[in-house]
Amino acid sequence: MGTIDISIGSLLLGLLLMAIPVFFLWKYNTGLVRSTITGLTRMVVQLFMVGLYLKYLFLWDNPWLNAAWVVIMVVVATETALTRTKLKRSVMMCPIMVGFVSGALLVGFYFLGIVLRLDNVFSVQYFIPVLGILMGNMLGVNVIGLNTFYSHLRRESAYYYYMLGNGATVSEAVAPFVKQAMVRAFSPAIANMAVMGLVALPGTMIGQILGGSSPDVAIKYQMMIIVITMSASMLSIAVTLILVRKLAFDADGRIKDVSR
Repeated sequence: MGTIDISIGSLLLGLLLMAIPVFFLWKYNTGLVRSTITGLTRMVVQLFMVGLYLKYLFLWDNPWLNAAWVVIMVVVATETALTRTKLKRSVMMCPIMVGFVSGALLVGFYFLGIVLRLDNVFSVQYFIPVLGILMGNMLGVNVIGLNTFYSHLRRESAYYYYMLGNGATVSEAVAPFVKQAMVRAFSPAIANMAVMGLVALPGTMIGQILGGSSPDVAIKYQMMIIVITMSASMLSIAVTLILVRKLAFDADGRIKDVSR
């Protein structure tokens, strides 16, 4: 049995469910009604536009076009991370972008070429969805990790300089702040991973089952999706923070102002 299509009329009926969160956000005067409706509208428009583009991307299945789409995702993700962290573009764009590229390509190609053993790792059926999942997860981790790293570094700068004054290198002095960033960024993912399948059925697995895949195949793909997203996200934030140490501190280890 194939996937049941959702007509435009049925889709509109489904979108009416958003009236539930909008009502309670309005009732309790949260100030989030307008941003929720704006976000919903943007999501619908953007997804329809992406769906139209992907329709032709899947039809043509051209490696160059597929790679170009990933480049666009990296640029957009980098810009989004800079906006959400309010860090200077001139200083932070390169570290964040290199972090995204490292995580996406190294882990993505490992999964596509070694685990799935695809003859063509640029096959649009696998390349675009896998790289898209990796980019989405890396974006969330980088935003949380960078925000935590810099907020703690600014708030506890006296401790950082105390460590330097007692002979620590810059790497040793920032290690506690890197630790805090890692804990904050990955604790939710680790908690969700521990209860997956018992408390909740993940979206990727449900999507595959609804698409006609057998549960055992869907489960194996879901396991790998969790592994590769965790691995790519860790590699991405680690590379970003390593590069940040070289750009966000001067030659004497003093903290530069990288906030906008």
